[in-house]
Amino acid sequence: MDFMSALKISSSGLAAQRTRMNLLSSNIANAQSTISENGAPYRRKDVVLSAVSANTDFADLVAKATDSDLKEVKVSGIFEDAKPPRKVYDPKHMHADKDGFVKYPNINVMEEMVNLIMASRAYEANVSAINSTKNMALKALDIGK
Repeated sequence: MDFMSALKISSSGLAAQRTRMNLLSSNIANAQSTISENGAPYRRKDVVLSAVSANTDFADLVAKATDSDLKEVKVSGIFEDAKPPRKVYDPKHMHADKDGFVKYPNINVMEEMVNLIMASRAYEANVSAINSTKNMALKALDIGK
């Protein structure tokens, strides 16, 4: 694999994980939001990541030689969770319905934190891959001296 292909693949992972971390942070921040722009409780958001061909000349050569090609990761979509909101009995809350129930987003903060840690680790792994690629390129340049 050439250096630019490796950097391109790792940078696609960085972008995808950054998007994922932003959505997870938004979910955590809105875990207690009873009203959103549309008047309903906030809906948990998540990303759909997909692998796409790297579209590099070298990737095409590798694909022909090994029947597998290099993949980048792309955010193919952002979706809202379809789970119904959780109802909490709190008749004194300003957004309580006539029966005294308040609708909160169906967000498990602990689950979101675990997902955030996983996304952070994936981001760090891509940063390490970029640094390793950079170091290999510098070593290759040193050999030529």
